[in-house]
Amino acid sequence: MTWVAAVARLRARREPGVLVTVATVRGHAPRDAGAKLVVGETETWGSIGGGNVEAVAIDRARELMAASKPEPELMDFALNDKVTNQHGVQCCGGTVSVLLEPLAVVRAVAIFGVGHVGLELARILARQDLDLHLIDTRSEILTEERLSVLADAVGQVHVHHTLLLPEEVLAELPRGTHVLIMTHDHAEDAALCDAALRTSHLGSIGLIGSAAKWARFRNRLVTEGGHDEAAIDRIKTPIGLAEITGKEPATIAVSVAADLLRTFESEGNRLSDSR
Repeated sequence: MTWVAAVARLRARREPGVLVTVATVRGHAPRDAGAKLVVGETETWGSIGGGNVEAVAIDRARELMAASKPEPELMDFALNDKVTNQHGVQCCGGTVSVLLEPLAVVRAVAIFGVGHVGLELARILARQDLDLHLIDTRSEILTEERLSVLADAVGQVHVHHTLLLPEEVLAELPRGTHVLIMTHDHAEDAALCDAALRTSHLGSIGLIGSAAKWARFRNRLVTEGGHDEAAIDRIKTPIGLAEITGKEPATIAVSVAADLLRTFESEGNRLSDSR
């Protein structure tokens, strides 16, 4: 597997990794500058020459993956028999510098309903390095012309026009996807809330709407859906920052995006603490 494919695999799995590159070589070395190795939590792909250099780089890469805020770093190796190595002797005679670049876990967000607020929110989130899924049952909402405002996206935008049942759409989303429910139809919103609570691999679940709307939904989730209070509490509503009270679509979108980014940071801290 190429290193590009390996990075793509880690991205798709939502797993951390480190890209290891031979940055400079002086004299003789097992691999030339530019050789690459991708290190995952349990697997590696590619090679920077094997032996002590590669083994030490893999050890350090996995230490970086466990760090709360890993930064790129350079490691220098002298390849001669006078150097005490952790993983055996390499006496090629040269020196090697190796660059370790941590690969961030790419998050995924699904916006159900790409109306006025949904589109404004998509414009903000598309500027982040994430997988953004835009889902709507209305084909006219997802035209190329309307979504042209996302043409300069940093993240990867996936557009889904669907008439599938909500649980089928949710089941296709990547593990850990954060779901935001804001469709044009309250019945569709209610069905999505019920289906999201039955989908175990999702991240956070957010619902746009008023307290009165949520009171009706909450009662239905208990009486018709059979969900307990703990499960229902997974749904956050209203979404966004409480201190931002404006009702313009762009204002709501900024508020929701800021709250979601705060969730990302909290999530990252929890992952670091658990390692």
